[in-house]
Formats: sequence, structure tokens, C-alpha cells
Amino acid sequence: MAGLSVPTWDPQAAKLIATILLEAIVLYVGYAGLERLFGPAIMEALVGGDEIGSK
Repeated sequence: MAGLSVPTWDPQAAKLIATILLEAIVLYVGYAGLERLFGPAIMEALVGGDEIGSK
């Protein structure tokens, strides 16, 4: 029957998938850190503040 066989894992493909996943996690955490550090200063420079809670 077609489609019922279990594909075998290629170790090279698994390594590539793991590398891409790790890179995505590092970028996600890295960009979040940069946004925390520089976000308020950039918002202040571009639009004069973020307008959240400012009264």
C-alpha cells in the first residue's frame, strides 16, 4: 500500500533541522534582548515615546 511505509531518518537531515531550530531560538532570544535594551530609546527618537501609560 502506498504511503504506509515509515521513512528512515537521514542523520544529516536531522542535524540540519536541529541547527535551524537552534538558530531560530537564538535569534528570537537575541532580538528580544535587543528590543528591551534599545526599544524605548528608538521609540522616543522616532515618535516621542510609546504613548503607553504616559499622562
